[in-house]
Order: sequence, then C-alpha cells, then structure tokens
Amino acid sequence: MRTLTGIQPSGTLHIGNYFGAMRPAIEAQARGECFYFIADYHSMTTVTDPQERRRHTLGVALDWLACGLDPARSVFWRQSDVPEVTELAWILGTLTPMGLLERAHSYKDKTARGISPNFGLFAYPVLMAADILLYDTRRVPVGRDQKQHLEMTRDIAIKFNQTYGETLVVPEAEIREDLAVIPGLDGQKMSKSYGNTIDLFGDEKVLRKRIMGIVMDSRPPAEPKPDADRNLAVQLLRLFAPAEVARDFEERLRAGGLGYGDLKKALFEHYWNTFAAARARRAELAANPDHVEAVLREGAERARKVAREVLGRVRRASGLE
Repeated sequence: MRTLTGIQPSGTLHIGNYFGAMRPAIEAQARGECFYFIADYHSMTTVTDPQERRRHTLGVALDWLACGLDPARSVFWRQSDVPEVTELAWILGTLTPMGLLERAHSYKDKTARGISPNFGLFAYPVLMAADILLYDTRRVPVGRDQKQHLEMTRDIAIKFNQTYGETLVVPEAEIREDLAVIPGLDGQKMSKSYGNTIDLFGDEKVLRKRIMGIVMDSRPPAEPKPDADRNLAVQLLRLFAPAEVARDFEERLRAGGLGYGDLKKALFEHYWNTFAAARARRAELAANPDHVEAVLREGAERARKVAREVLGRVRRASGLE
C-alpha cells in the first residue's frame, strides 16, 4: 500500500521533527511503498527569500537522507519538479467550495499569528489535496492535529468523483496516536515558532550551550527531588539514553545528590552521540550536492510516471482531452 509524506522546507529541522515525524516515516519504508516529497511550493506561503528556500530545501534533503531515507527503496523528490501537481490543484480548485476552505483551522491559526493572508495560504488545502491525489495515495500518516486536512482532501476527491465519475482514489488517514510530542527547552511543545528547539544537526558548541542553558529550579543538589520524573532534562534524556541509564539518573535526582549541571551534561552527551552516525553521513552528502540533486531528480522522474497517469485520467474524465 502506498503512503505519502510531505516535508515543508520552512526552517532548520529539530529533534521534535525527528521523533514526531521523521523516524516514524522512515521506519515505514520496511512496511510498504513510501513516497516522500519536499513541499517547496507550500513554503511559498510563508517564505519569500529565494536563497532561504533553496537552503532549507537542500537542508531537508540532507537531513532525511542522513537519517535513513533510502531512495533505492522509496521515492523522494522536490514538489516543484513535478509540475502536474499545479495543474491538478487548479482542476480541483474549480470544484472546492469556498466554505470548505474558510473552515480550515490552519488558515485561521496562521493568520491569527500574524502571517499575512494570501491566496496561497487560503488555498493551501487544495494544493495539499493535489499532492495526495496525484499519486493514487491510499494512506497518509498524520497526527490528530492534521486530521482536518485529510478530511478536506477526501471531500474534494469525492466531489470530483461525483461530478466526473469515479476517477480519483479517496485516501484514508492513518491517525498516529503514538506520534511523540517532544518538549522544548522551555517545557512547551518543541517548535520553531517558540524558539525552544534543539537542532537535529548543528554546531556542537552552540548546541551544548543551549542544552546547558535549560532553566531548572533553585533546589540544591543534595535536596531530594520527588518530582524527578517531570524534570525537563530527564524527559529529554529518555529520548536518547538507554532506558536503564535514564532511569538511573531519574532515581539519583529523586534521592538527592545529583546536580542539575551533571544531568544536563549527560543529556548533551547522549543526544550528541545518538546522531553521530547520521551527522557523519550528512557531512558526506553535503560535500557532494550534485549527488543529492541527482537523487531528487531521479525521484521526480519516478513520481512523474505516476502523476502523468493520474492526471491523464483526470483530464479525460473532465473533458480536457
């Protein structure tokens, strides 16, 4: 069964992205056919600096390849290298009710945060529907907060099929209840919007300083901490250290005698070592950008074979051919 995952190049990826989306998506390669695309068209609703878009697009490709995305087993491409998606988006847009778009949570949330409203932001769900429907996608893994997007895609596909006959596959949402919500350096959900992230890859000194700068309470090391399981550094340590190691630090903190500085040092070392192999792989890929470009181009050609077939069905059904 084919699954599809889109990755927007809107910033530096962090460990919340990794544990919440990247790792589950990459692990899915062992269970079926996976399509992954870098959603550079979508990034245009919020990113207007072309150099920034190019930089983040390359960064996303490097990060995912370094973390285990295998282009020999999966299809990996840049959204803008498959122009069929914009034609399908227009066709779907002619059938998409305005009321459906006006109910989109993401549009309301982004404009409420001060992002300037524009057609691209408003019509975002139509392009997303085209992304999914263009590849006969049957399953789309999403967190519960993205469920509405899949419901809108289904509504649009059903509307097209009712209008022009059974043409498009109506996808199913695979709601990932197990998607990890990773706490940021301030205890809130890790997010670029909050500025509380730990980068997936980055400068060692900068990242060490960020982790050592996690704010703790004023209790001295000798004082027992009965709430050790809720300590932010302990929560993060569980992501990187073996279970027994994380449990030992938690118990030592609970009993008293463990300083917060030592705990944060251990957190940094386990975090840094967790991504050592991926960091080395990323450096190799970054030194050979032509190879990365070739991977994306080849992936786009493989994606276009499916896209042309689906778009051909749509054009014939709707009377464009």
